[in-house]
Amino acid sequence: MRRAIPLIVALVLVATGCEKRTAGPTVSEYRQKRAAVIAKHKERRAKLAESATKPGAEGQRGGPHGGFGAVERSYGYDATGKRDPFRSFILDRLNEEGKQAKGPLEEYDLSQLAVVGVVWDAERPRALVEDPSGRGYVVQEGTAMGKNEGRVITINDNLVLVRETYVDYVGDKTTKDIPMRIRQGREG
Repeated sequence: MRRAIPLIVALVLVATGCEKRTAGPTVSEYRQKRAAVIAKHKERRAKLAESATKPGAEGQRGGPHGGFGAVERSYGYDATGKRDPFRSFILDRLNEEGKQAKGPLEEYDLSQLAVVGVVWDAERPRALVEDPSGRGYVVQEGTAMGKNEGRVITINDNLVLVRETYVDYVGDKTTKDIPMRIRQGREG
């Protein structure tokens, strides 16, 4: 009995698989539908060509060739008076007010910043400076630091030299070079 069940299932599958089924259109039906689509396409092109020869037809939507991807010939983009979408809103607002945008290291006094690491034996030496909140910034020669318009002028093996400009009580500007060293340990 156990051998008979798989044999019966196999016979049923073979019998149902041998039936002739037609799922799609015949060749003649396909050719008729194709001819109808080609005729519609030719009519549409004729209408578009006729409308393109009429005066003032170029300004219409779709242009002389029409279709979804057609481009109007009379359109040109003019960016005057429009904002650049890739510029920051904050920088635009600061420039309108006349203030110069400051970086994050210019918000702190140099005594609040700490040099954590230095890469100095390279073509362009760099240093890692940490702010009071623990966020690190990579600086190089020329980077602005400190509240008094400081600029990094030299990076050595354990030293970052920053030149700050001070305005004294008379109004004269004086510069001062401030060394910032890597802390060797917690003891000092």
